[in-house]
Amino acid sequence: MNDTTRSPAGEALTDLILSMFRVNNLTLTWGDRLVAAYGLTSARWQILGAIVNADRAQPVAWLARDLGANRQNVQRIVNDLHEDGLVVFEPNPHHRRAHLVVLTDKGQLAYDAAIRAYNPRVNAMTEGLSLEDIQTAHRVMAALRERLDGELDAEKRD
Repeated sequence: MNDTTRSPAGEALTDLILSMFRVNNLTLTWGDRLVAAYGLTSARWQILGAIVNADRAQPVAWLARDLGANRQNVQRIVNDLHEDGLVVFEPNPHHRRAHLVVLTDKGQLAYDAAIRAYNPRVNAMTEGLSLEDIQTAHRVMAALRERLDGELDAEKRD
C-alpha cells in the first residue's frame, strides 16, 4: 500500500477524528452555556477541575501538561481566574518564578456550582448508551491520545 491510500482502519479513524472535532466544538459550546451563570467558561471550568483534581498545588506548566494544553493559553486563563478571585498564586518552594496555582474559596464555590449543574445533565446524556460502550470509547480515546503524544514527542526530538 502506498502512502496516499488510506486503509479501511485509517478511513474509520479519519471518520472518528472528524467526529471528535465536531463533538469537541459542541461540548465546549454546551459547557460554556452550562457554566455561564457561575462566571465560568468551559476553559475556565476545565482549569478549575485540573486544580481540584491535582494531588497538590501545581504551577501553570504542570497544569498545562496534565491538560495536554499550551502553557501560554493556560497561563492566560489562570491570570483571568486570578483577576476574578477564583485562584491565587503562592510561592513555590522548588522554583522561584513558577508560582503554585491555588483555588480560593470563591473558586471552589464556582467549581462546586458547575458540578452540581453538570451531574444531572451528564447523567441524562447517558440514556441509551451502555456503560460498556462508554468505557470502550474512553479506551479508544486514551489510546489515540497516547499515540498522538508519542508522535508529537518524536517530532520534538527530530
